[in-house]
Amino acid sequence: MRCLLHDNTKEYLFRFYNILDTMIHAMTDIELKDSISQNFIIQMIPHHRAAIQMSENILKYTTCTPLIHIASQIIAEQTKSIKNMEDAFCSCGKICNSDRDIFLYQRKNAQIMTTMFADMGSACYDNQISDDFMREMIPHHRGAIRMSRNALQYDICPELCPILEAIITSQEKGIMQMQKLLQCKQC
Repeated sequence: MRCLLHDNTKEYLFRFYNILDTMIHAMTDIELKDSISQNFIIQMIPHHRAAIQMSENILKYTTCTPLIHIASQIIAEQTKSIKNMEDAFCSCGKICNSDRDIFLYQRKNAQIMTTMFADMGSACYDNQISDDFMREMIPHHRGAIRMSRNALQYDICPELCPILEAIITSQEKGIMQMQKLLQCKQC
C-alpha cells in the first residue's frame, strides 16, 4: 500500500535531495591534486557542509529531543572539522603522493562515494521525517568513516591524522546513536 506524503514531508525531502545533489557535484566535479591529503580535504569539506545543511533541515521538522541533540552535535562537530581541514590545507599540500598511490586512493574513494550516494538517495522514506533523516544520515556517516580509513592507509600530512581519527570516532558514535533511536522508535 502506498503512503501519501504530507506537504511537510515533501518539503523536507525536496530540501534533502537538493542538498544531496549539491554534495555529489561538489565531491565529484573537482580538480584532483597530487596530494592525497589535499584531495581528502577537497572532498570531505562539501561532505561535511551537506551534513550540516541536512541537520539544519531536520531541525525545522523534528520535535524528537534525542534527534535534536544528534543534529546539533553534527552541526557543531562538522563545523569544527571543516575549520580544522581549512587550516591544514596549505601545509598538507607539501606531502605529494605517487601517481600509483593517488590512483589507488581515488579508485577506492570513488567506490565509497558511489555506495554512499546510492544508499542516501534510495533510503526508505515515509511521513516519519525524523526516521527519514536517520536512514539518510547513517550511510552519510558510514561514507565519511570509510573515506577517512582509506586516507589513513597512505602517506598523509601529520596535521590531517587527528582530524581523520576525530571523524571516525564522532561518526561511529553518531551511527550508534541513530541506530539505537530507530530501534527504540520501532518498539
